[in-house]
Amino acid sequence: MPQTPHSVFTHASEAAATLRANGRINAALWRPSPNFGARPAASQVSLIVVHCISLPPGQFGGPEIEDFFCNRLDIKAHPYFQAIAKMTVSAHLLIRRDGTLIQFVSLLDRAWHAGRSRFCGQDECNDFSIGIELEGSDDVPYTKGQYQALSAVCQQIMAAWPKIGVDEITGHSDIAPGRKTDPGPAFDWSQLHQSLAKPTKDSL
Repeated sequence: MPQTPHSVFTHASEAAATLRANGRINAALWRPSPNFGARPAASQVSLIVVHCISLPPGQFGGPEIEDFFCNRLDIKAHPYFQAIAKMTVSAHLLIRRDGTLIQFVSLLDRAWHAGRSRFCGQDECNDFSIGIELEGSDDVPYTKGQYQALSAVCQQIMAAWPKIGVDEITGHSDIAPGRKTDPGPAFDWSQLHQSLAKPTKDSL
């Protein structure tokens, strides 16, 4: 039976309510990270921060990002890993080069992705943001599958937390200028904004 506009709206409303209640993206693979904490009681989710990461730098497709976020990275596997051996970080979500979505922390909790940061006069963005990592590098074009997955998951998050609009989706470099550069010049913000301006046809 074809879906009516009412049934589509009802389904979307139910999905948003479920996401607000459990903090889990249904389509994401669940890889729980120990690197998280409770959000401050007064904070409300009102920001999405886009990052990029590759481990080793410039290399894609291996298990190292997941291992890093879950504190099981083999620091002897690559010289670069010695520099990050003592870091305990995470993101809520990772989007692989093929568009695969992985979740490490409930969206209801505080992931450790932004570090010292400020957005619109408010410090400590981890308290009120959702961090999404793209597997990539600042100067390497992101894939079509990544843009599709990012747009789809942002629309889900925006439906669940209406305080987040297009202006509340920002880069790590924008909230930590001078300290961070990601997602870098390779990220096409106009492509993301155009896809967010219309209902997504991409499913997760």
